[in-house]
Amino acid sequence: MTQITVISVGTLKEDYLKEGVLEYKKRLSQFARVDEINIKEERIHNESDTAEIASALMREGEKILSAIPKDSYRIALCIEGRQFSSEELAKKLLDACDTRGRITLIIGSSHGMSQAVKDACELKLSFSKMTFPHQLMRVMLFEALYRSFAINANKSYHK
Repeated sequence: MTQITVISVGTLKEDYLKEGVLEYKKRLSQFARVDEINIKEERIHNESDTAEIASALMREGEKILSAIPKDSYRIALCIEGRQFSSEELAKKLLDACDTRGRITLIIGSSHGMSQAVKDACELKLSFSKMTFPHQLMRVMLFEALYRSFAINANKSYHK
């Protein structure tokens, strides 16, 4: 069975988001083992200080890199990443599962992700050109993972 690890910076605060993640994790569990690793978001005192933000992203990046399971196929969720249809993502994940058996997906903080993390990943994935709330992205990711695995298992899904 495939091992999926989702590394996220920050914690979910809203109950409805937590419930959404739990629901899709439950659905996904028929296809894969799922682990979540939450990294504490670095505190930034001056939101307009680009050097302080870069330093925080670097520290978060070091924690992310140390948490990535060995030999996993690494996917960074970032705005400059490649966009896929549901079927294309399902195929990409199937290929990664066949090759490595382990997939790690990484969601950075509300300020983004360090370049070092992006460079360590085989795939940079973007869900849209639009911006979504950081916490909502977790629910969207788990839904997309469930949908991809359902497609690969030839199960019906909402189009």
